[in-house]
Amino acid sequence: MADTRIYVDHGATTPTDPRVVEAMLPFLTEKFGNAGSVHQFGQEARAAVDQAREVIASAIGATPQEIVFTSGATEADNFAVLGAAWANETRGRHIITSTIEHHAVLEPVRFLQSRGFDVSYLPVDRYGRVDPDDLRAAIRADTVLISVMHANNEIGTLEPVAEIGRLARERGILMHTDATQSVGILPVHVGALAVDLLSMSAHKRYGPKGVGALYIRKGSNVARVQHGGSHERNRRAGTENVPAIVGFGAAIAIALDCMSDEAARLRRLRDRLIEGVARLDGAHLNGHPVERLPGNVNVSFEGADSESILLALDLQGVAASSGSACTSGSLEPSHVLSAIGLGPEVAAGTVRLTLGRWNTDEDIDDLRAVLPEVVGDLRAAAAGRPPRAVSYRSAQSSAR
Repeated sequence: MADTRIYVDHGATTPTDPRVVEAMLPFLTEKFGNAGSVHQFGQEARAAVDQAREVIASAIGATPQEIVFTSGATEADNFAVLGAAWANETRGRHIITSTIEHHAVLEPVRFLQSRGFDVSYLPVDRYGRVDPDDLRAAIRADTVLISVMHANNEIGTLEPVAEIGRLARERGILMHTDATQSVGILPVHVGALAVDLLSMSAHKRYGPKGVGALYIRKGSNVARVQHGGSHERNRRAGTENVPAIVGFGAAIAIALDCMSDEAARLRRLRDRLIEGVARLDGAHLNGHPVERLPGNVNVSFEGADSESILLALDLQGVAASSGSACTSGSLEPSHVLSAIGLGPEVAAGTVRLTLGRWNTDEDIDDLRAVLPEVVGDLRAAAAGRPPRAVSYRSAQSSAR
């Protein structure tokens, strides 16, 4: 195995920033109080939670009272979908979502469907974009919730959420967006997007795993899903995960401080990588060519399967993925790739390369050299030709 590692799976998770760890450490040791306790230890924890809530609220143009901490984006998505549906089912039992949502949205929607709710699944174009006209046609008198993600976690496409949100607002329908992939890397403002509910997570932005948040617009009718104590303004029961919440706040503060420069840097690296792999015969870039996440490169290679590509890359010191980490063990084609019209054989050769804070130009140089060789070797093997004797990474890794 190569001596050095190139991590290009930031869409799955990010390394925790050392500054975030430093901010969390006191709340794992001497500042260990329960934020619900009235004594000094508890009030110290409460102040830290409140400060993190203010930072996160400010980052998306919300008020602190509109932020509810959760165990992650999956819980936030479930909270949004189930809570909105159950709270408004006397008004109607119709939900609209897209075919490319994360499973954290699709599964609770399917659960509601099994309980008698009616669901309209919006198609997407070949770039993975929802057409607002399709949404307009799908809205009914009994529609109570629309859920369309801000940025797709697999192909990186940005959705026209602001236009969709305005349509929902005009009709008095609750609008939810999963902004897990975009908060902290792109400007996200709940007012500009006209959303009532927005999900996010810390570990996608160099914070700890196991903590996320749901923005609930003031006045929105959303039922609580997790029952117990009166935590989070009686919205979500359970003792607050103080160290993780502190880390979430620190991660968002750091991300906001460098967001513009970081997005520009990632776009430059992304475009260099796309230019390098697009020259390969039988290579197809997935997702919108312009309206996409700064660090997302999703590409399909004809004549090679993604599992073999990923294993070969890993042996060369490159960590990538084939799509969502939540479904990486599935043998079924990605629902996102199927939705944009890729056939099973092409979809089977798809890899997702998601760049992050510590990727460098040298990493891109290596990837531009390694990927063609890995794909070429796999195609040669499939055709019965012998592989190369020496790999690029084996020869070059010791020099770095």
